[in-house]
Amino acid sequence: MSGRLYGVGVGPGDPELLTLKAARLIGAADVVAFHAGRGKESNARRIAADLIPAAAIEERLEYPVTTGTTDHPGGYAGAIADFYERSATRLASHLAAGRDVVLLSEGDPLFYGSFMYMHDRLSPRFETEIVPGVPAFAAATATAATPLVRQTDVLTVLPGTLPEPELARRLADTDGAIIMKLGRNFPAVRRALEAAGRVDGAVYVERASMTAEQFHAVADVDPDSVPYFSLIVVPGDSRHEDPTGRRGGPLSSTTTAMSAPAAPASSTADTGPVVHVLGLGPGPDCWITPEVTEVLSQVDHIVGYAPYVNRVPQRVGLTRHASGNTVEVDRARFALDLALAGERVAVVSGGDAGVFGMASAVFEAAEDPAYAEIDIRVAPGVSAVQAVAARAGAPIGADFAVVSLSDRLKPWEVIERRLDAIAAADLVLAIYNPASRSRTHQVAEAREVLLRHRDPATPVVVGRDVGRAEESLTVTTLGKLDCASIDMKCLLLVGASGTRLTESGRAWSPRFVRA
Repeated sequence: MSGRLYGVGVGPGDPELLTLKAARLIGAADVVAFHAGRGKESNARRIAADLIPAAAIEERLEYPVTTGTTDHPGGYAGAIADFYERSATRLASHLAAGRDVVLLSEGDPLFYGSFMYMHDRLSPRFETEIVPGVPAFAAATATAATPLVRQTDVLTVLPGTLPEPELARRLADTDGAIIMKLGRNFPAVRRALEAAGRVDGAVYVERASMTAEQFHAVADVDPDSVPYFSLIVVPGDSRHEDPTGRRGGPLSSTTTAMSAPAAPASSTADTGPVVHVLGLGPGPDCWITPEVTEVLSQVDHIVGYAPYVNRVPQRVGLTRHASGNTVEVDRARFALDLALAGERVAVVSGGDAGVFGMASAVFEAAEDPAYAEIDIRVAPGVSAVQAVAARAGAPIGADFAVVSLSDRLKPWEVIERRLDAIAAADLVLAIYNPASRSRTHQVAEAREVLLRHRDPATPVVVGRDVGRAEESLTVTTLGKLDCASIDMKCLLLVGASGTRLTESGRAWSPRFVRA
């Protein structure tokens, strides 16, 4: 019979933090395997050394490369993949011979552990059991005696290898955080903490639970002395309530920044409270207007649907408030309350905020007399219809209409009546929100309404994720439109009777119309 593979977590460093089960399995193992850096002692083996039977076969799985360079044709990823294949082959030979293999894993086997790659390759063929271990961050919080998260706080575990802007954004959007994989990444991590306003209270812990353990405030750490076996604890307690006194609810993803920027040239001190409503464009930063960029650099708070808030770079002094997709008026009231509290706030939308965006929701919420003194300033953005039209050529070069197929805020009967009138008037039509997971039939019904007045050969442009890495553009006809392929990421442009296609497939609509 084949042997069994055990992935055994040995904890963060102190042998006394091994579980009883881990100790029992190591003591009974036929084969004890462990990963190690080239020419270095395996920390996992050091932890378990006193438990390894004298008769056990030891398999040292030495990485060909860690942070250095490699001449492997596949680069670092190729070298490591080949290494895992060779390691799996070595362990498989023992398992096939009926020997049980204990693969030691520092911390927990499934938490940034190399065991996972052996599990991927061997578990389909051999019986496998995983023994959890105390992860390093649990030891670190104990070492620093730092409460990490309380009650409904959200904990995020982040690798320090993330791009600095992304790391800053995620730190700003969580309560408690653990940042691992420091080493030479520490300077960038420190800058990300500063940008997120999370340096105060953040604790650096080195070699947690080992004899050489130590901890310091992040601000006191020498960047040149940071080893791999270190991490940063960012307690949820270091994040404070927003100025309106609320924490939680639909706008719970908030954080308090460490300091506010200098008063902008357009300060509202003399004119009263202001809420800016900004369009971020469809995707790329180059489509964000200078006006919007300037306002973003001056406000203290950003409010919006999470994917749009995530597009705003985190910086010192900025507080982020992200929420879900169907709480527009609640989001608007939240921003208005911030303005009443004396805060400088901007509400962000994708595309143009005035085209099926947050601008109308803010004005709707501001009908409440409590917000009568607030000045609402809307800054335009590149709309999705403009972006798709530009990619397609010039399909909206003549009169055109814009309709949303979402019937969440208006009945389908109204949408159908408007579609019929637009088609009868022979206008180019831009269709927003054509489909979603819960709305799958509207595109087909809209197509049938349009075909009452339009030739099936009428050009149709389908733009998906225009401006993003996944961008695609399809030019088809109304008669051949594949309605099942349309989703929420699409915007449709349906031509008028005069809309034409060039030989290369570019769509354009003439400026002149014959009677």
